[in-house]
Amino acid sequence: FLSLAREQPIFSTRAHVFQIDPATKRNWIPASKHALTVSYFYDATRNVYRIISVGGTKAIINSTITPNMTFTKTSQKFGQWADSRANTVYGLGFASEQHLSQFAEKFQEVKEAARLAREKSQDKTELTNPALSITAHQVLPSPIISSNGPGEDKLFRSQSADVEITTEKERLKKMLSEGSVSEVQWEAEFFSLQDNNNKLVAALHEANANVDQWKKQLAAYQEETETLRQRVAELESQGAHDSSSENNKEELSQSLEELELLIKAKDEEIQLLKSQKCARWEAEGEREETLQKLQELEARNAELEQRLHLAEQSLAETLAEREKMQTEVTKVAEIMDVKIFELSEIRQGLAKLVES
Repeated sequence: FLSLAREQPIFSTRAHVFQIDPATKRNWIPASKHALTVSYFYDATRNVYRIISVGGTKAIINSTITPNMTFTKTSQKFGQWADSRANTVYGLGFASEQHLSQFAEKFQEVKEAARLAREKSQDKTELTNPALSITAHQVLPSPIISSNGPGEDKLFRSQSADVEITTEKERLKKMLSEGSVSEVQWEAEFFSLQDNNNKLVAALHEANANVDQWKKQLAAYQEETETLRQRVAELESQGAHDSSSENNKEELSQSLEELELLIKAKDEEIQLLKSQKCARWEAEGEREETLQKLQELEARNAELEQRLHLAEQSLAETLAEREKMQTEVTKVAEIMDVKIFELSEIRQGLAKLVES
């Protein structure tokens, strides 16, 4: 369907291809679901330039560039041009402003090359056919369309056809001036917005998964803290009758209060994370801040665990000292019992001596 064997690509890029709706002449119709390769081709045999884009086995764009064509940038990533021969308007949505600028610059270069080629062709025609040169000055200047079918003569476009094309151009200009430019911009930004939306959805899913994981970690921390609290309570009950452990008990109570305050702060931070989860995570900075908070929570929990371990170790040392004191008291009591027994025997001996 395309005579590409004798043509050579001179520039290629990737873009989303659109065509103007032939019914409304205002809305854009996507030519494909994905970006396509759009290329400039040069036919050395015919000395013409074309813009071609193929989707599968179908030619999406087959536009011959003429000197009167104009490529218009309607937004930072979208451009369009009208093809009167195809009776349509093509639109291209690019991934970046740089790609759009490169395509527009190449369009201007090819347009200038087409103008020079046409002037050269017209000069050659005038030199070879003086009668045609005289006729050319009597009608409006326009490109020549030829149909070289078997047994057919060359058909030249008449002045009325030029008037129809001029009318079509005016109609297209009016259509663009009535508001299609804004619609082009919306269509151009649609793909970039869709990509951004996909990224935001993926980030939100990841954030939700992280919040669930943090909730599980917090539940584990709370359970571990409750176990440590019970252990502290047991240690306090064991050392309740030891006067030397009163100060340690007060310190443990104070540490326990600090633990409760920190756990309450953790709960408040989790509630804050839950409230932040309801809103969309609009930037990676928020995610990094949340991760930093979680790391701080983990560091605080590790510190609390270390403090509880030190308190437990201190209480164990106090209990060991108490047992040591009880052992010493028992030894002293046994020694006192021996002394009392010896004293009673001495008294009995003295009583016997007195009686004798």
